[in-house]
Amino acid sequence: MQARSRATVDALVEATARILVREGFEKASTNRIAEIAGVSVGSLYQYFPSKEALVAAVIDHHNEEIMGIVRAALTEVADLPIDKAVRRLVTVAIEAHRIDPKLHRVLAEQIPRTGQLKDVEAFNREVHTLVRAYLESRRKEMRKIDPGLATFICVSAIEAVAHNTVLNQAEMLSEKMVRTLVDETTRMVVGYLR
Repeated sequence: MQARSRATVDALVEATARILVREGFEKASTNRIAEIAGVSVGSLYQYFPSKEALVAAVIDHHNEEIMGIVRAALTEVADLPIDKAVRRLVTVAIEAHRIDPKLHRVLAEQIPRTGQLKDVEAFNREVHTLVRAYLESRRKEMRKIDPGLATFICVSAIEAVAHNTVLNQAEMLSEKMVRTLVDETTRMVVGYLR
C-alpha cells in the first residue's frame, strides 16, 4: 500500500508540474491534474486538499532537487581555494536553475501565492550557513570583510545571475555562453572577496 500511495502522489505532483508549464496556474484545476495523472479526483483529495497544496508539493520537489545539487557542491568545494570553489558554485547554481527552466519560471511566479516562502527561506538559510562556513575557513585568502556580509553578497550575486539567466530563456543559451557567464560571475565574486 505504501508504495502505491507514493506512486499516486508522485504521479499527481508530476502531472501538476506538467500542467503548470504547459497551461499555467489558472488552467491547473484538480480535475485536470487528476485526469493527466490517471487518478480519480477522489484519490487526489485523499492526498492533497487543494490545487495550491499540489503546487506547494511541486515547489518542494523542485527545491529538494536543487538543494541536493547545491549541498553536494558545497561539500565538494570544502577543500578548494576560493577561485576554484567560487567557479564550481557558480557553475552549479546555473546548472541547478537549468533543471527544468520552464518549471522554474512558473514556480518563481507561484511561490508567493502558495505561501511557500517559509520553505524557500529555510532553503536559503541552509545555503547561507554552508557558504559562510566555507568563507570562514578561507579567511586567510580574503581581504578583511565581515563573513556574514560577504556571504550575503556572494550568495545574492550568484543566485541573481543564475536566476536571471534562467528567466531569460536558458534553453537558448549555448554552452559557450554559459561558460562565459560562469567566467565573468566568478571573476566578479572572487574580485570582491580578495
